[in-house]
Order: sequence, then C-alpha cells, then structure tokens
Amino acid sequence: MKAQVLQNTADMEENEWLESRRQGIGGSDAAAIAGFNKWKSPVVVYMEKIGEVKSESSNAEAAYWGHVMEATVAQEFSKRTGLKVRKRNAILQHPEHAWMLANVDRLIVGKNEGLECKTASEYLKDEWDGEEIPMAYLLQCQHYMAVTGADAWWIAVLIGGNKFVHKRIERDEELIESLTDMEKDFWEQHVLKQNPPEIDGSSASVDFIKAMYPDADPDSETELDSESDKLLEALEQIKTEEKDLKTKKNEYENRLKQKLETFERGFTNHYVVTFKNQERRTVDSKRLKAEQPELYEKYTKVSKSRPLKFKEAK
Repeated sequence: MKAQVLQNTADMEENEWLESRRQGIGGSDAAAIAGFNKWKSPVVVYMEKIGEVKSESSNAEAAYWGHVMEATVAQEFSKRTGLKVRKRNAILQHPEHAWMLANVDRLIVGKNEGLECKTASEYLKDEWDGEEIPMAYLLQCQHYMAVTGADAWWIAVLIGGNKFVHKRIERDEELIESLTDMEKDFWEQHVLKQNPPEIDGSSASVDFIKAMYPDADPDSETELDSESDKLLEALEQIKTEEKDLKTKKNEYENRLKQKLETFERGFTNHYVVTFKNQERRTVDSKRLKAEQPELYEKYTKVSKSRPLKFKEAK
C-alpha cells in the first residue's frame, strides 16, 4: 500500500500549506485529538478544520526553531546511523481514507521507513530516557506509518541544543487500527457534521476559550440548560475538596517546618528539604497612588479577564 500525493509542497507558500491541512487530519492533529498534545485540544483542531480559527502552533517560537533545526537534525541522524534520507515535498494521503494526511520530514532511502525530526527543551529530557518516547510523537509516527504503509519510523531529537537522541519505532497494527477509528470518528462525526467535540480541561482549551470569548456584553443575561446545574454542582464539590486538601497540605508543611526548627536544610532517605529565609519586595500601590498619582497612572498596567463566579440562587 502506497500513499497518494494530495499536493506538491516544493514551492508552496506557508499560508497555502496551512490551508491544505484543513482537508484532513495530519500527524500532530492525531495526537491532539487523542488528548496528548499540550499545545492543542480536540476542539481547537475542530475549529481549525472548519475554518473558524487560523491553523498555527500555540508555541510558535518552539515551532519556528524546530523548523530551522530540522535539516541539522536530519543530517546528524544520517551521520550517526549511516542511513541516507531524502525529503518528500508533498502532502501525502491515505489510499483508502482520504482524510488521513501526512507531511513527513524525511523518508529513509532504500527502506520502507521514515524519519521525524524534533527539538526539545532541556526540561523535557526525562521524557526521552531509555526507550521512552512522548506519547504525542509516538502517535504522530504511527499515523505516518498508517498513511504511507511504512514498516517503521525513526525519530531523532536534539535536546537542549547539546544532546542528540534517535530511536526506531516499529509499526503497531493494533495501535494504527485504533488511531484510524478515532480519526475517522472525529472527521465524520465532528468535522463533516460541524458538530464540535466537548471542551476539555487542557490549558489549550483554556486559551481557546479566552481567545473566542474575550469580552462579555454589558448587562446581558441568558438561561442555562440543566447540564449547567450538574457542572455547577460538580464545581461545588471540587471547591470543598480543594479546601480540605489545602488544609491537609498546610498541616503536612507545618509538621515538617516544626521538625526543621531553625535548620535551613534537612535530609531524608529520599528527599532534600529546605526552609530558607527569603525576601520579597513589593510596591505599596495605595501609598504610591496617594503620593504620586501621575507616576502611578504612568506605570499601571490594566489587564482584562473574565473570571467565572457562581453562587446558589435564592
């Protein structure tokens, strides 16, 4: 089984490339739909596909440098493995499932395999220990194997700018079948029917809500449905649990502080605990406003938000 070519990308402008991604589900979309992309939630993917929001990375700076370093990572992979790679300047399409797309980084010359090039922060190095591969990237590579029919996919990552790791991912037919079913359901039941998936609790969804509904119409009101009552009851329960957990947290911290007394540092069999002096400088805003009102106005920054508050109706 070989992938079909949907579009050639050799001379394609970026905005044209982003627009072409709306025609189906790509590798990074697959991870987001499954809930493993911290930069993007399923509802954001949905909004991109129906053209309601522009398709772009939430972490644009990281995406930029990942693109810049792609050739360097591919070159180093070839140097270390002896495997030759080549670009495939095309958006590839599954021969049976037209909505399954792939824009792969490289293909391995002489083998039915491919290569995904990544860069990662030093803070994420533990995710790459041993045989570990972040789930988002594992799904992305299995998606590419589903589209291309490849037997395996390599992933090479430059971590923190000074550590290079490469790993081989075998084709997993069971995972590919599950992934295909999930993507098919998302495309047919949500995108084609323009039926949005449920919002989730990811930071990507939080940012999405802020972007979609930044301002409230003054003095506007609406009637909420019965599901809202259930959500509010659940929030009430969570507030109670959070309060109990905070009290318990304070208790444990206080007991440790009592054991440390005036010592700055303590050791257990598994932990290092510190209880150090710390200074924090703050501006007395009330005094500044009273004594230097012009200076206060000059350096005051206004921020906008829409906090969700609720109370039981009387």
